[in-house]
Amino acid sequence: MDTKSAVRWYQFGERAKSELIICSQLTIAVAGFKEGAERAGGKKTLLLLLDAVRAEIEFGFRDTGSMSFRRSADLVSEAISLVESDGYEPAGLKISGAVSEATTAAQTGWQVLSEHGLL
Repeated sequence: MDTKSAVRWYQFGERAKSELIICSQLTIAVAGFKEGAERAGGKKTLLLLLDAVRAEIEFGFRDTGSMSFRRSADLVSEAISLVESDGYEPAGLKISGAVSEATTAAQTGWQVLSEHGLL
């Protein structure tokens, strides 16, 4: 991998991790909302955010070809389905897996950049 590609892998991975951590925190928060309008509004917001993050991760996959990004996006899709059926705890686990996959992609880029003395 050349350094230009490594920068993209690292950048997409780090951004995905940050966004997924926010999704994880919001998932925990929404699960604690009172039933009714409060939770319904939180759920809609969470689903919009998860969809946007999935789109960003898919963009990273298309740009880099990294299967880690593909697996991360797939895990976010599973989390979306779980949130739709009020499965917040299992959705959180799927999001954690997505973070792990994004970390793997970022690490791949980081290693190349480190070898070239850029990090």
